[in-house]
Amino acid sequence: MHFTKMQGLGNDYVYLDCTKEAPRNLSELAKKISDRHFGIGSDGLICIFPSGKADFQMRMFNADGSEGEMCGNGIRCVGKFVYDKGLTEKTNLTIETLAGIKTLKLTVEGDVVSVVTVDMGIPQIGEARTITLQGKEYRGILVSMGNPHLVFPVKSVKGFDLRIHAPLSIPNPAFPNGVNVEISEIAAPDHVLMRVWERGSGETLACGTGACATVAAFVSEGMIKRETTVTLLGGDLHIRWEEADGHIYMTGPAATVYEGDWPEIDL
Repeated sequence: MHFTKMQGLGNDYVYLDCTKEAPRNLSELAKKISDRHFGIGSDGLICIFPSGKADFQMRMFNADGSEGEMCGNGIRCVGKFVYDKGLTEKTNLTIETLAGIKTLKLTVEGDVVSVVTVDMGIPQIGEARTITLQGKEYRGILVSMGNPHLVFPVKSVKGFDLRIHAPLSIPNPAFPNGVNVEISEIAAPDHVLMRVWERGSGETLACGTGACATVAAFVSEGMIKRETTVTLLGGDLHIRWEEADGHIYMTGPAATVYEGDWPEIDL
């Protein structure tokens, strides 16, 4: 099984071309290859399939084998994958996901994609929630980017023990399906610092949907500008929430790490 390891701001996935055939039991495969000691090592598995209503279909699986609705860093790498490997000549693509069809604009340099802008759709802002964890109250803002997020404003992300919020990412009384957790610090009206604990993967170096959710949450409360740089552990994303159409746009890099072959295993 040939694979490609790719990353967007350190949010790394193993990518498979499933346009002709796909392995069985993708959930179990994701768990095996994501293991950083006994597998390839990644935040999960992303498979690229044909689509009947878009240019391609993306399915993403977290490191624990659970299937996610959408991955912002992952979908940028999907755009790079299909272009760099000659599966398409388009620089404007549509990708089918469980969170709907997303539109990508590819920036090509030297015949390969370097940067991708994704139309992430219209964020759905929910109510603010006060959550008590280890005896302390935290105020979070619910946002859906096709997948669920709970954004916590904090004074400083540096040194924050994000493991306190980890129980929210698994099914719990407050969130039966779990929720992605962001802690976010406003550094300037157009600059936010963010860390994330993702469902099924734990703390990752970056989360595109989480960055969009954070900007949407903070803009909705009048705290930052609609065009903002979000600095994550893995680097910067440029997020723009258009007032005209209500869509939020994410721009960031996509990179290939290496390619290889995974031995045949019975899944």
